[in-house]
Amino acid sequence: MNGDPTERLREIIGESRRIVFFGGAGVSTSSGIPDFRSETGLYTGEFEGLSPEMILSRTFFHLQPERFFAFYRKYMLYPDAQPNAAHRFLYELERQDRLRGIVTQNIDGLHRTAGNIRVYELHGNVHENECMECGASYPMEAILRTEGIPRCECGGVIKPQVVLYGEPLPKYVCIGARREIANADTLIVAGTSLSVEPAASFIGDFRGKHLIVINREPTPADEQAELVIRADVAEVLSFGGRS
Repeated sequence: MNGDPTERLREIIGESRRIVFFGGAGVSTSSGIPDFRSETGLYTGEFEGLSPEMILSRTFFHLQPERFFAFYRKYMLYPDAQPNAAHRFLYELERQDRLRGIVTQNIDGLHRTAGNIRVYELHGNVHENECMECGASYPMEAILRTEGIPRCECGGVIKPQVVLYGEPLPKYVCIGARREIANADTLIVAGTSLSVEPAASFIGDFRGKHLIVINREPTPADEQAELVIRADVAEVLSFGGRS
C-alpha cells in the first residue's frame, strides 16, 4: 500500500465505480460554516442558559417560536457561503458517473449549489421553507428579510424544512440513502463525528470493498475503515477529482 494516505485515497477512487459519500458539518467548514461538535463548535456553548439542541427542537419551535427564529437566523443561515473544494470534487465524481450518491447531514444546500443531483439530505435544507397553513413555498430569503416569526401572506407561520430534534427523518430520503450505501463499492465518511442517530447507523448497511474515514477527530467507524485520514475534508479532496 502506498504510504501517502491521500495518494492511497486517489488510488481507491480511481478503481471504484459505485462511490457513496456520507458527510457531516466538517465538509462545509471551509465554506465558512462552523461545525457543531468540535472543540470550538456551536454545540459547545449555551445560549441564555439553553443548549442548541433544546432551541432547535420541535417542542421549542412550537412553544417559543420567536426565540427559535432569532437563534436560527443568527447561527444556522449563511447566505454568502459557497461550495469549497470538497463540494466541487464530488460534483466532478458525479459528472463522471462514479458517485452514486451523497448522503449528507448538512442543511446548507451546498452540494446542490455545486451541481450535484444525487443528494440525500437527511436533515432537510435551509433553502426550503413552507407555510404551515397553506403549504406555500418560500426561499431562505423569506426568513432572512423578516424579524420575529416569519409569516405567509395567508398569516400562517413559515417553517424551515429542516429536521428539528424530536422530528423523524424523511422516510423516502432515508430509504434511498440506505439503498445507495448498501450497493456501494466504496463509502467515504467525511466531516462527521458519527454521533447523531439514526443517521450514523446508516453506514452499518455498507458491505462494499473500501471504507474510508476523513475527519479531524476519531469516529466510531475508524476501526473498521481501510483508510483513516485526520485532516480537513476540503484540503484532502482538493486534488479536484483527478485520478
